[in-house]
Order: sequence, then C-alpha cells, then structure tokens
Amino acid sequence: MTVHLPPAGTRVVVAMSGGVDSSVAAALLVERGYDVIGIMLRLWAEPSQGQGKENSNRCCAPEAVADARAIARQLGIPFYDIHAESVFKQHVVDPWITAYGEAATPNPCFNCNRFIRFGFLMQRARALGAAYLATGHYARIDTVPAEPRSELPVRYRLLKGVDAKKDQSYVLHVLGQRDLARALFPCGEFTKEHVRDLARRFGLPVAERAESQDLCFLTQGDYRSFLVRQAPDVAVPGPILNTRGEVIGRHEGLPFYTVGQRRGLDIAPKSAHAEPLYVLRLDSARNALIVGRADELGTRRLTVRSMHYVSGKAPTAPVRCTAKVRYKAREASCVLTPLENGAAQVEFDEVQRDATPGQGLVAYDGDEVIGGGIIARTE
Repeated sequence: MTVHLPPAGTRVVVAMSGGVDSSVAAALLVERGYDVIGIMLRLWAEPSQGQGKENSNRCCAPEAVADARAIARQLGIPFYDIHAESVFKQHVVDPWITAYGEAATPNPCFNCNRFIRFGFLMQRARALGAAYLATGHYARIDTVPAEPRSELPVRYRLLKGVDAKKDQSYVLHVLGQRDLARALFPCGEFTKEHVRDLARRFGLPVAERAESQDLCFLTQGDYRSFLVRQAPDVAVPGPILNTRGEVIGRHEGLPFYTVGQRRGLDIAPKSAHAEPLYVLRLDSARNALIVGRADELGTRRLTVRSMHYVSGKAPTAPVRCTAKVRYKAREASCVLTPLENGAAQVEFDEVQRDATPGQGLVAYDGDEVIGGGIIARTE
C-alpha cells in the first residue's frame, strides 16, 4: 500500500469554495511545494422570483467568491472563477427534478462529483496544464499493485477519511481509476478540528466558518417550493393507502414525502389508528403514498441499478461487505451479488429502515470503497 502523492513542483488545481476545507487543502499543497492554481465554479441557481435577476448558488455566493479570491491572494496562487451554470443545470439539477417525478429521492452530489468536479472542472484543470485536481473532501487515496494486464501500473483505492464523522467517501464512490489517478484529497488524513487548527496556523480568515448542509441550488426556501416552481407537474395530490389498500387520507404530491416519514401525513381521523403510521413506499404507478406500522417499515433485500465499481471490475461472485443506504445511514453488514446489466442485489443481515429508491447504496470492504449504485427497488 502506497500513499497517493505526486512529486513536489507538480501543477495542481484546487477546487476552491471559500470554505475552510478547500482553503486548507490549497494551503497544504502550497506548503508542500506544489504549483497550485485555485478555481471556483459559478454554478446554476434559480432566478429570483419577480426581480429579473439570478440568485447566487450557495457554493459560489459573491462573499464566497471574494473569500476564495482573497485566500488565493494570501497564498500567492493564481485564481480563476469559471462559469459552469449550464452544465451544472443539465447534469445535476435537471436529473434531480426528473428523479423526484419518478417518485425517487435522489442525491445530487453523485452527479456533481461525476460530471462537474471530476468532469468539467478536471477538463479545465488539464487545459491549464495541471496533472491533478484537489478538493477539500474528507477521503483518502492509496495504491496497491495492479492485476496482470491492467491498463494502469497500479490500482487506486478510495478510502474513508480519517474523521469518521466527516467521511465523504460515500459521495465519491462514482469515481473510477482514471479519476483517482488524478485526484488529491489533502484533508482526508485529518479530523475536522485538526483542519480548523491548520487554518488558524495558516492565518486563514475562514477558520471558524460554519458549514452549510442544504442543497446549494435551493435559494428560495426548501426543495418542495423549488419543485413546485420548476416542475409543477411532478407534484400531483393523490390517495394515502394503508397496506390493505384502503384510502385513509390524501397526500399533496409524492415528492413531498420520504420513506420513514411520520409527521405531516394528512390522515383522519387519527383516533382510528391505534399505532403511529409511517411512509413505507411511494407508488408512482398509482400516485399513492403507502403507509403502515413501524414493524412494516424497512427491508433486508434491495435491488441496485447503475452499479459502479471503483476498481473498474465487478466482482465475479457474491461479496460479504458492509454498505450504507444513504449518506447519514449507519454502515451495516450485507452480501452484495452482482447481476446482469450493471445491477446488483444486496441482502442485509438486519432490516434497513431508511432504504429509499433513488438514494445511493455504497459498499465497503473495511475502509475501502468497493462501489455503489442507485437503489431501484426494495423487497
């Protein structure tokens, strides 16, 4: 096992956001002797209603751009902000809206990493003569000897970040061997508090900046109002059914609910139900919300589509591993069985209450990311 580090003097582009993680990543690379360039992408945000102008994406608000530019100046590195609104809308926002229209609960970070950071931005980095792209993600990369007749001299492994609370390997499972060969994650070896300490040592003004957890392109309220404005046809009211097929209420539109939800269900009279009811699934064929008791919630077996394996090769037999069914889910033991057409079946040892179509399932072998895909069906 070898740590993935290019020689000093290599040109590296850092994806800067004006936040503490990407700023520290840039500072560490400068300190280590790399030829660093900072780039910030201008991403799409919904136009302001009735004002004829565009709001700022949270990832590239004017104050964030100013902070990133000031930090680049402090570090003595070139800085560019590049427009990527149309490609971001095409590859991240539009598929996210489409998924909700199909009664799925998508994670837009997957497409952002695949098409924007390690697609669009990587192309811009190479145009500037950079061999590597660095981000502030909490993940690690190492190398092991490649298998015979491999296209690359080594095999790159994507590993969890040292800080378990901040690990972001889940959203990076979409990366392949050629992506990892050109990627650097300088913060992955540290805890978040250590990164803040480094920011203080470097004298960076963003050392205490709070983190944003919301979707970056939602600038005027929550995702429900955004969907109504952008795609009103995806939210059509319909029946709420129990597991016996009885109509017990009305929902406001399937995109407004998620598996496991208990509150906000328009079920009456509530006194008719002795136990609390939870969302079990979203039935797009009938535009129906299916609810049931807590003991009816969850699944041990599910089908995953669009499986991507970091190594570039699918396993040839079932694999005993662990997996997460969403970013904040607990990692759980399971068996992953590859199927035809890029699918897989995953059977957990225990019931997973939060397994939701549209979310990503990511599989691990210890700290190493095996790969992942999109949950298509729960059984």
